[in-house]
Amino acid sequence: MVVEYEDSDTASELRETAHEFVQNEVIPVEREYLGDGPVPHEKIADLRDIAQERGIYCPQIDEEFGGGGYDFRDVLPLFEEAGKSLLGQAAMRVDAPDEGNMHTLEMFGTDEQQEEWLKPLVAGEVRSGFSMTEPMQGAGSDPKMMQTTAEKDGDEWVIDGHKWWTTQGDEADLLLVMARTDMDAHPYSGTSIILVPADADGVEIVEPTPHLGPSVVHESHAEIRYDNVRVPEENLLGPENEGFAIAQERLGPARLTHCMRFSGMAERALGIAKEYMQERTAFDEQLSEKQAQRFAIAEQETKLHAARTMTRHAAEKISRGEQARIEVAMSKYYTANVVQETIDLAVQACGASGISRHLPLADFYESVRAFRIIDGADEVHKRSIAREAFEEENVPEGELANLPRY
Repeated sequence: MVVEYEDSDTASELRETAHEFVQNEVIPVEREYLGDGPVPHEKIADLRDIAQERGIYCPQIDEEFGGGGYDFRDVLPLFEEAGKSLLGQAAMRVDAPDEGNMHTLEMFGTDEQQEEWLKPLVAGEVRSGFSMTEPMQGAGSDPKMMQTTAEKDGDEWVIDGHKWWTTQGDEADLLLVMARTDMDAHPYSGTSIILVPADADGVEIVEPTPHLGPSVVHESHAEIRYDNVRVPEENLLGPENEGFAIAQERLGPARLTHCMRFSGMAERALGIAKEYMQERTAFDEQLSEKQAQRFAIAEQETKLHAARTMTRHAAEKISRGEQARIEVAMSKYYTANVVQETIDLAVQACGASGISRHLPLADFYESVRAFRIIDGADEVHKRSIAREAFEEENVPEGELANLPRY
């Protein structure tokens, strides 16, 4: 379903080029490996070459580092097109977690850090992980519970801790590790991000975490121990003790790019469902003629439009240099739930075909559930929204004047 948004000419051109690339190059490869994945890395490398030829490779990173150098707001429609196939994100180098980590290095990395890590990341020569979440008693939705520490010893940082659910951690060449660097300060003002090569002494991949996820692309999450890991002091990313502020700068845009990628996934899921409903006949008529089904599709089309509009609004504010904290929280919470509902409807509409691996819906279904947890669980975002809603300036006075009281 086509809804026109107030995207710039640049954004529209990027979206159209990405659309053609996904439809004509990416999805045929995806179909070749459905039910028989993951897709070999060599195939993804071939797709990346084509994306580079068409000017849609890593468009969100500055040209000096090998990206396209486009404005954040202008690349969002491309992210949506990329999300229509699980391969599209990797092919255009807009895939998490590298996308967010590249953005963080671009914003806060030194010249040396950008040369050593950012350029190879953009080129797809290395991979990265953001190592923040910890096991049960440590940091998760409440990051104040951070247990991992990093202490100065001469000209080195010494890191000790236990991390969990580090996406791509067991394959990463670089780990962005969040650790307490001032134990006397509140964690929000005493935590730093340190760049740790994955092959550093003391880095132990305990195990890749078994998880719900897609089959057509390889997706991993790792449990990692850091035991007396030593790295040079110049591996500090950004200012000391400002790790949480840096993480927020990373997470705002990353949450919106997630929203657009998953919106694209939901749009394709609806397209598959509508095609199936028009072909499938049951009880003497096409499924697409049954009012309950038609109304269900209409509801999700409407909600997806609302989600895209919210995301664009938040992105506009970020492009203007605003943090847009509440707008991002609303966009992420709302979009995650809408996308999950939409893909669930698509699976249901396609019946047994929906849960087969002949269609990408099963992979979509396994992928989307995590969206309501990653980059902040629903409850974290609702907590932030509620806190803002009850700020003094947002609660009117005098509206209850006519109510009787004791």
